[in-house]
Amino acid sequence: MIEKVLIADAEPLTLRFVEEILKRQGKEVHFVENGALAIAKLKEEPFDLIITDMWLPCKTGLDLLLIAKEIQPQSLVIFVTANGSVETAVDAMKLGAFHYLLKPFSLEALESILQKAEEHIRLLKENRYLREQNAKAQCPHLIAESPQMKKILLDLERIAKAQASVFITGESGTGKEVIGSAIHELSSRQGGPFIKVNCAAIPESLIESEFFGHERGSFTGALQRKTGRFELADKGTLLLDEVTEIPLALQAKLLRAIQEQEFERVGGIRPIKVNIRFLATSNRNMQEAIEMKVFREDLFYRLNVVPIHIPPLRERREDILPLAHYFLHRFCLENHKPLKRLTDRAIQKLLRYSWPGNVRELGNIIERTVVLDFDAKIDAEHLYLDPLPTSKTPVEKTSLPVGITLHELEKRLILETLQTHHRNRAKTATTLGISVRTLRNKLHEYGFTE
Repeated sequence: MIEKVLIADAEPLTLRFVEEILKRQGKEVHFVENGALAIAKLKEEPFDLIITDMWLPCKTGLDLLLIAKEIQPQSLVIFVTANGSVETAVDAMKLGAFHYLLKPFSLEALESILQKAEEHIRLLKENRYLREQNAKAQCPHLIAESPQMKKILLDLERIAKAQASVFITGESGTGKEVIGSAIHELSSRQGGPFIKVNCAAIPESLIESEFFGHERGSFTGALQRKTGRFELADKGTLLLDEVTEIPLALQAKLLRAIQEQEFERVGGIRPIKVNIRFLATSNRNMQEAIEMKVFREDLFYRLNVVPIHIPPLRERREDILPLAHYFLHRFCLENHKPLKRLTDRAIQKLLRYSWPGNVRELGNIIERTVVLDFDAKIDAEHLYLDPLPTSKTPVEKTSLPVGITLHELEKRLILETLQTHHRNRAKTATTLGISVRTLRNKLHEYGFTE
């Protein structure tokens, strides 16, 4: 959308009402009275739109157009001219001007051209954004300004070119799956399948079948042969998301399949050979998971050939603003909204927040703000942060309430423990002595979705 406009006119009264109209629309407008001042302005700062009289002192409107095309090629130029200069204005359009207005012009004519300019600039910005995303194809969707993340990205290409298994750890919402996708895209397997398995989301009774497939009739309900994720990932990459949620009984079979690159379908007798690169993620403390006997130590070392730890967003605050701008552009485009911008107050609010939900929470908040369609400028009050109380809010200490149901007591205990651990589900589950899968099911039952 149009944000900054430069108006150049030797007769201030002629275009002053244009300035007033643009200011009422929330545009930042700069007014100069000759071509030399206009060119000086262009050298100082960028403008989305330039509205200029054809005939200016010092430098003509055509001089201004040619210089603008050289130093600010993204700027649109609209000429204002008298009837006798229409031919000159048409020549200017051949040189790259966007449009022209004939004096005297009506408010309707002005608004029509401004609307066309607005749409044209929106399309230019969308195309520029898409080109920037394509330029990031070496590390798709990765944005890093913090030293920690820059170091990870620096190592990523070397890691991707190898065939070793990679174990990616970090809190929920930090971007572990995004790193996994980047490793696949940068690897020699990028032309092969990239199969992702959310290990926490598969029922325990079906997880072996999901991994290895099954033969027809191998168990009740197996009406036909099913191809498992291992087989689908052949000659590609298999990402085991939240791998620590795999039942302990299946981990031995998984270890063998990873080591041998060979497995059998459930109910099958013929071994199936595959060629797979394995990636795994977890938001747990792996030492605790091994000590608590919920994850096999030998499986961990088999997957943890190359470890990558992604720090939480609160420990890499340099990434908050670039990520916020990325999400803002992305969700404006996806929802067919005019591109918006964050005010200084909104930026300060984002930078001060602790981000317990990490990058996922940041994306959700920006998307919500875009969808609710606030003004072109997103201010601090538009950003709804901290939907759950955090440890900054003291938890009231009370004795066990009388008359409350066990179900409600359980719900309160789970939510308050989740609050205490900054919504870290792995720590919450450990404190409560339940699995992350059970915790996830309970939260879903309570209507809480992240």
